[in-house]
Amino acid sequence: MLYFAYGSNLHHFQMKKRCKDSLFIKKINLKNFRLTFRSKYKAADIEHKKNSFVPGGLFEISKNDEKKLDIYEDYPNLYKKYYFNYYGKKVMTYTMVKKSMFRFPTERYLNIVTKGYKNCELDLRYLKKALQNK
Repeated sequence: MLYFAYGSNLHHFQMKKRCKDSLFIKKINLKNFRLTFRSKYKAADIEHKKNSFVPGGLFEISKNDEKKLDIYEDYPNLYKKYYFNYYGKKVMTYTMVKKSMFRFPTERYLNIVTKGYKNCELDLRYLKKALQNK
């Protein structure tokens, strides 16, 4: 199955540790969404925003990997699954159930996401923009 990562799961080492069968395919953009950070965990989330996009990593994952991600993402309590089509293929990602106010991420979490952006060769300007909450 295809999985779209946009937060800490972009970090290749962490993703491989969490999902041993995962394979990074390439970077892609999720259209009409924007990146934000929220909840008591100050974690990454996506929300609808017209004419905007979220850069992320497309991964191939196994059914076992999906079960591990469900646990890590506290599905279905903190995150729910969101599906979209990418060139005719179904892709799964997670989005928070409760859309609380913006919360600036911890330095540790932000370092993991930043490293993930570098692993996937994503443009750090989009991460910086999300941190400004604009």
